[in-house]
Amino acid sequence: MLPHTANGNSRLSFWPRVREFAVPPSMIETATVRRAAGDWAGACAAAGVDIDLDLRSVARTHGRELATRVRADLRRLAPDLLRWHLPRIAPDGLLRPGLTLTLARYGHDAAHPLHLVVRTPPAWAHGGQRIGLALWDGTHREAVARRHPHPRPSRRFRLDLHRHLWDAGRSGELRVRSGADRPPGDGPPPIPAPLDTVPEAWNCAVDRWADEAAILLHAEGRTAGPVTVRFGSRHRFVLALDPAADTLRIAPAPTDGSAAALPVLPDAATWVPPDLELLRTGAIEAGRLHPLVAAALVPDRSRPDRSVRTPDRAGQPHLVECRGALHRIGLADGVLAPLDHDPDEIRREELLVALTGTPLPCLQAVDDAHRHPDCLTGVRERLIHGDTAGALAVVEGLLGPDAVLRGGALRDELRAAAQRRLTYGLFRADLTGPGPRSGRFFPGLPLPRRERPRRTNGR
Repeated sequence: MLPHTANGNSRLSFWPRVREFAVPPSMIETATVRRAAGDWAGACAAAGVDIDLDLRSVARTHGRELATRVRADLRRLAPDLLRWHLPRIAPDGLLRPGLTLTLARYGHDAAHPLHLVVRTPPAWAHGGQRIGLALWDGTHREAVARRHPHPRPSRRFRLDLHRHLWDAGRSGELRVRSGADRPPGDGPPPIPAPLDTVPEAWNCAVDRWADEAAILLHAEGRTAGPVTVRFGSRHRFVLALDPAADTLRIAPAPTDGSAAALPVLPDAATWVPPDLELLRTGAIEAGRLHPLVAAALVPDRSRPDRSVRTPDRAGQPHLVECRGALHRIGLADGVLAPLDHDPDEIRREELLVALTGTPLPCLQAVDDAHRHPDCLTGVRERLIHGDTAGALAVVEGLLGPDAVLRGGALRDELRAAAQRRLTYGLFRADLTGPGPRSGRFFPGLPLPRRERPRRTNGR
């Protein structure tokens, strides 16, 4: 699950930023409170999940018994935990676009079993990083499925065999399924010979493959047989369990296409979970993890407190050297302003600036805060991950709630985020046509370089 880079150190730079911004503590806290109160729809709303299913319609179409099972799973769903574990892409850790992942299957004996699925929007409509929750019965009757690029559940990206990644009642299974119950050795397990030529194999969970393959075969109604594992779009291998010798044989997949009919090892079982890697390398503290993840991976610690943060100086006056003295700028009457200059002096200086004069250093600092603030990187990270409320809170803490933004990088970022949310709304309303195929940001705007999806580990 850790994206491969040339230097192999992406786990120290990629995932800590994802864990800080992608699922903010406010989202986790609100979703948890609503889920604990039995409000699964409210929990989904808090976690940025759009609901595209109707339980009454399910009861009429598929019967009350199946609708009851679906409702029970929805009550167990922790949408913030699901968002935490969804596949992501480099360089910014955005959700992997255009996916349909199965959370649960119902009616396995039916010709078209019903799937509880989540969908990520295509890359050109990813604004807000929202996801959809729906039911899939093998048809394209629902409007969302008709306009989604890949409405059919993916065989590779599936979570029905990994309920601990979204089911709050089973989140503790992460410890065993991730291998965290095994003490870390002197280093990563040796990579078998067939995999040693694959760059992505350095972070594969090869020591878990035998157990995960057995789970997959059982779900497919088999007791033995080969399964395939994928690394990116080019590398495929066949795993064969040998129950007698209790070994796992790995070989390159045949090139005649016969491996396409074999069960596919889920992506979640292929890689070492990033949280475990980050904990073991010291790149992140357990208190920064999702509470359910921290409780599973570090069960012997006290309850994680994600609210413990470095003191935030947003909104506090700070000093600027102005005319040989240290002056304060801070919030006054809801806006950022110089605190050590009287209003008449400020008006004279603003008139001088309008006549192409040089402003006071205090006024320059205020202008820079509006156009290129020090917090711009944090604001941008929050915006691309859909945390608009968190980004606006940072901006208001710096500039004040009544500030009028001036032209510059900050306003450009906020405007681009609003455009992305608008495009997503048009996609949801089916008002955008089939969508672009060229990787351009619809409608008519080039997708910023940092937001162009890049394949990593085929995810």
